[in-house]
Amino acid sequence: MLDDLERRLRATCADAADAEGFGAALRAIQDAFAAALGTIHCLGPDDHLHLVAASPGLPAPVLAASRRIPLGKGIAGEAARTAQPVTLCNLQTDTSGVARPGARATGAGGSLCVPILDGARVVGTLGIGWMHERAITDDEAARLMALGRVLAAALAREPRAGG
Repeated sequence: MLDDLERRLRATCADAADAEGFGAALRAIQDAFAAALGTIHCLGPDDHLHLVAASPGLPAPVLAASRRIPLGKGIAGEAARTAQPVTLCNLQTDTSGVARPGARATGAGGSLCVPILDGARVVGTLGIGWMHERAITDDEAARLMALGRVLAAALAREPRAGG
């Protein structure tokens, strides 16, 4: 499954490294993981993550808060700051402090966000979520990281805000 999805993402990103192409890539990733929600962010020169694509199910306040995220703030900000996956089994009951209170407005349960790496350099984040509580496996995190690496080249071509 992953090899086919990687091939499709490479083709999608080669054809359209724009909002439409990233939206198509995000939908394909969500489908592969049976995820209800997702986002793709690029890291700008201002050290903030800038929203490139989001699934249509995100509530307006969450979408607004997701447009520009400082490094280290929230799930995506932490994934970018640490260059490591961030997993939450249940966003609604999480007490780790990683999830911002507004993130609960998504209604999501399980959540997985990974840094998008170009080599060792973080260029963005890729996050997906499910509407129910869900344990995320190391294999799933590794698979999403691999897909993020596919997106990295296209994301590097995306015009970055803030700089």
